Amino acid sequence: MSIPHAHVASYYRAIRSVDDTAFIGLDGRAHAEICVIGGGLAGLTTAFELARRGRRVVLVEADRIGWGASGRNAGFVSCGFAESIDTLETRLGPADARALFDLSRLGVQYVAETIIASDRRDVVAGRAALSLSRQPQVDVLQRRQEKMAESYGCKLDLWSRDKVASMLATSTYFDGLHDPSAFQIDPVAYTALMGDRCRAAGVWIFEASPVHRIADVGAGWRVETDRGVVHCEQVVLATSAYGVLNHTYRPVDRAVLPVATYVITSEPLGERLRETIAFQGCLSDMRRAGDYYRIVGGDRLLWGGRITTRRAEPARLADMLKADIRRIYPQLGDFQVDFAWSGLMGYARHKMPLIGMIRRGLWVATAFGGHGLNTTAMAGQLIASAISDQDDRWRLFAPFGATWGGGFAGRVAAQLEYWRMQMLDRAGEWRHRRGSSSGSSTGSRAQAVISDGPTAP
Repeated sequence: MSIPHAHVASYYRAIRSVDDTAFIGLDGRAHAEICVIGGGLAGLTTAFELARRGRRVVLVEADRIGWGASGRNAGFVSCGFAESIDTLETRLGPADARALFDLSRLGVQYVAETIIASDRRDVVAGRAALSLSRQPQVDVLQRRQEKMAESYGCKLDLWSRDKVASMLATSTYFDGLHDPSAFQIDPVAYTALMGDRCRAAGVWIFEASPVHRIADVGAGWRVETDRGVVHCEQVVLATSAYGVLNHTYRPVDRAVLPVATYVITSEPLGERLRETIAFQGCLSDMRRAGDYYRIVGGDRLLWGGRITTRRAEPARLADMLKADIRRIYPQLGDFQVDFAWSGLMGYARHKMPLIGMIRRGLWVATAFGGHGLNTTAMAGQLIASAISDQDDRWRLFAPFGATWGGGFAGRVAAQLEYWRMQMLDRAGEWRHRRGSSSGSSTGSRAQAVISDGPTAP
């Protein structure tokens, strides 16, 4: 039997009891109505929703439950997709774009209701989200606020630079959009919760069981692992970017581009962090490839960014992200990084999830593009409902098929596009700074806040 990798040494793992030694692998033959491949949140939600509808379900995972992206992310739960709503409107029309956005909202609601129903409010780590502009664009944000309210029923609050400055001691940001419906969770705790719910509902979970072959055998499917086989009527592929590397099913693997992101967590910073960041929700900037962060454990900073298509973790990951932090919050000074890890996100070329039936009896739920906590929950509900209740809402994702991602050339193109986006962001900020330096001083409250703080390099 394969020996599974230990869960990544993240902040989440350190604060939770995670047993990397106790697991059951598939050894021999198993029979089920549905075999779910992948023990991340998409697979767990699908398996649970099928089991609670009375279906016999087997779930097989190559490593451990929540080992991949589901246990490595920043814990942000909010509506939407990796692709922008404007692009969806252009491609699909307003009605279908609204229907998709409503489904993404269904995913947010599912996560919240699962936590409440399980009486696990400890899983929630904060509320609300603030998306920040690094250039003055209040008119653009106001139009966005009005559109989301009028067309999508999504209430966002427009924060002025003064209000942003009252929460964040930095001159980097200008205006912001505040989303009171968003919240943050401990993703390792939530994934473990979903695993427990699956087992209680009767799902057989086999870990350390990588799938090597999926075969259509006429009346059903045969799923082969290194030590066993599952005979089933239907299969759900919920394999994420790590499944692509394991070569689980080629037509889906070749459509998903693995993209890496990196996260660090600081040592406890005490008052200097509380004086610098007063906002207790999740924070991100509006750049095309920006930073995302939040306070965890009361006085630690969890910070993510540095998206790349490289699969190897940079040797100086902690120093790279520390430098990003200190450019925005120099008053934090030097600090120790207690935890640093990387994770792979799965993207399709169209930046939308792959959700639905790709062959008779073969379903897919993957490529959530860094927006997985709401969309995995949504996908699990849609596929379970389609299999058990003939619900056809998954067809809204039919325009976003499993098209080839370009292989190695696709990864190179994605990296070049990321660098291009970075250059566009920097050029815009440079133009603003140049215009500001030749004009009058802004005299902003943000500048006043930062000038009153400690002056570290």
